[in-house]
Amino acid sequence: MNMQPLMGQTPDALHLDELKPWNSARQMLVCLSVADEAPDVKTFTFAVEGGGWFRYVPGQFITVELRAKGGDLHRTYTISSTPSRPYALSITVKAQPTSIGTRWMFENVRPGSRMRAYGPSGHFTLTRPLAPKYLFVSAGSGVTPMMSMLRWLADCAPMTDVTFLNASRRPEEIVFRAELELLATRMPNLKLGFIPEAATTASPWAGLTGRIDRTKLQLLAPDFLSRETFCCGPDPFMKAVSGLLRSEGFDMGHYHQESFGLAPTPISPLEGEMSAQPTERGTKEGLTIDFLSTGEFVTCEPSDTVLKAARAAQVRIPAACESGMCGTCKVKKRSGEVEMHHNGGITTREIDEGYILACCSRPLSALEIEA
Repeated sequence: MNMQPLMGQTPDALHLDELKPWNSARQMLVCLSVADEAPDVKTFTFAVEGGGWFRYVPGQFITVELRAKGGDLHRTYTISSTPSRPYALSITVKAQPTSIGTRWMFENVRPGSRMRAYGPSGHFTLTRPLAPKYLFVSAGSGVTPMMSMLRWLADCAPMTDVTFLNASRRPEEIVFRAELELLATRMPNLKLGFIPEAATTASPWAGLTGRIDRTKLQLLAPDFLSRETFCCGPDPFMKAVSGLLRSEGFDMGHYHQESFGLAPTPISPLEGEMSAQPTERGTKEGLTIDFLSTGEFVTCEPSDTVLKAARAAQVRIPAACESGMCGTCKVKKRSGEVEMHHNGGITTREIDEGYILACCSRPLSALEIEA
């Protein structure tokens, strides 16, 4: 990442139809601002380098590439801004005690910093057509996709009936509290429910405390059984919420949750070297992959993924989750057939256009890949 500020560069005041949408394969992001939201929570706002706008749907995420000291890191973050304001894009991130990538961002990313990112991706978004009533339930930084959805509704459908519940450890850790309370004055059908686990001397609290349970849910959202429900937060939190709804007879066909809980399948360099060795062009043994952009040509086993073969050939394909969710490893397949088992990180349209996810695609024939 180039950390030098872009001095003297002012964006042209162009209309949206005079600009092209962000192309993550070609254009970098430029940090516009960094704002503190809560303890260990910051919002980073970006513009498209050289001009452009962001096309996404509320609730999607991007994967950022961090040039950390120990090597490149890829971290996936939900977009907290709204696509109804497309000139800038924001991610709101929380640094845990064991965070590496997020702590690096806190210490290094400043206004003017340049960063490569991939996306947007994800299918955790508002239903189409809009539902009559929504229930948003979040904990911690899981509030970010809900905030993107609510900001979009505030701009585009402000009369929508939304109950917004957010759990936190302490009152001072309620992310976006001030903005949510402001939105409640402008959206007549928005109802807020903040539930910190406990009050503190630093932030006295007169409202509900503890964890979300049947009593609190019925008090804050008495008609929850009839609401389209979105949930995001730590896995134990989402498991508790989904279990509570199921026990109350909620139709789980109207329940949506966002989770990055799938663990990647580790691929060590040694395994890659053993199963996919670079070879001379024209070799007929095994299944061949021709990486067109770099000129590398490899032979691999049918059980190898395209990503594993690329690593063995030292062809760089960015990858974050490595479980077919984030879409970071998306590449164009020029020719050949693959078997791909993904988890939502690629759309049907992209597949029809010839794109694959390298992390979960295995060759069925010789391949030509634009990488």
